[in-house]
Amino acid sequence: MLRFLTAGESHGRGLTVIVDGVPAGLALDVSRLSALLRRRQGGYGRGRRMAIESDTADVTAGVRRGVTTGAPLAIAIENRDWVNWQRTMHAEPETPEGATGANRAPVVRPRPGHADLAGAMKYDLDDIRDVLERASARETAARVAAGGVAVQILEAVGARLTSHVIGIGEVTLPPDRVVAFSDAAALAADAPLRCVDTDLEAAMIARIDRAKADGDTLGGSFEVIVTGLPVGLGSYVQWDRKLDGRLAQAVMSIPAIKGVGIGIGAEAARRPGSGVHDEILPPEGHGPVRPTNRAGGLEGGVTNGEDVRVVGHMKPIATLMQPLRSIDLTTLEPAPAAIERSDVCAVPAAAVVGEAMVAIVLADALLERFGADSIAQIRRHLEATTAAVVTRVNRRPRV
Repeated sequence: MLRFLTAGESHGRGLTVIVDGVPAGLALDVSRLSALLRRRQGGYGRGRRMAIESDTADVTAGVRRGVTTGAPLAIAIENRDWVNWQRTMHAEPETPEGATGANRAPVVRPRPGHADLAGAMKYDLDDIRDVLERASARETAARVAAGGVAVQILEAVGARLTSHVIGIGEVTLPPDRVVAFSDAAALAADAPLRCVDTDLEAAMIARIDRAKADGDTLGGSFEVIVTGLPVGLGSYVQWDRKLDGRLAQAVMSIPAIKGVGIGIGAEAARRPGSGVHDEILPPEGHGPVRPTNRAGGLEGGVTNGEDVRVVGHMKPIATLMQPLRSIDLTTLEPAPAAIERSDVCAVPAAAVVGEAMVAIVLADALLERFGADSIAQIRRHLEATTAAVVTRVNRRPRV
């Protein structure tokens, strides 16, 4: 129902994203898309590239007078660093007259942990530059712009979304600490790491500083929380319609994400059933009450009315200032891995991308459940369904 495609390279002219399936009648606040892009560029541990770029979203199609038309949206994000890369990244067969920047040598030393070697072998490439430019996490800026549209679709039906950093390296929140949506949402957009525990955040910052001094990198974990979602998004009837599976795939597709959890995630494998499953108590208001939410708002691949909670686990970035061992592909002799401009830690940025991917999947599931061509129709369908559920719950005799 809702889909997107991105195009662009890390040091090319810019990024483009096409978002198809956006309903008509959504009052789209484009400034909020740019605000999300700025959040993605922030966070303690980012590198020099973030001082160069100042991303803004330029909507070039699909919106008229501030409102979506039902046509595909086109969003462009300019690469300000393009001026320094024109002689390396030009599309023309020959270097255009007036091109600026250095004419950089081919990249031939693959970085362990990156797409460099596998991509060069897959596409039969001599210059790894063709791999790393597209495999770069720079592409996620386009995803964040698309996700910003999805967030506003969800908000149109009363759902809200936020995220927070759980841990950096071995410095983490206690595994039994449940962070309330309100606490995560109250974090400042420009907070260094957007961690709810300020003392722990200071320890995380110190850990990042040590890694930087060592020429090393750090990963970590983040949680995306969504509140106010309708019951019944997703389905249990086929494997590819289960919403937890769709969310896991979307978050896992973010560069450097190596694990995804729903609710308590892997902790569920270490507990007995009595410590995992959420009890169901008599209705209060619109539906039954859950004293806990270990399932993360999803049972059988379907939203159950509780907050949806998705955790992403990010590995350390593959570019190290003290490079790991590798080989030179032109000689096959040992050589240190290539060094590209990079971050020490990008977990806060990954959390923003995680928000975007979760929002896109949930907005797609919303349109699937209450399918319509306009926001007004979606609201009417949702109101009718909610009223029917409340009536069904309230008319059943109490035992």
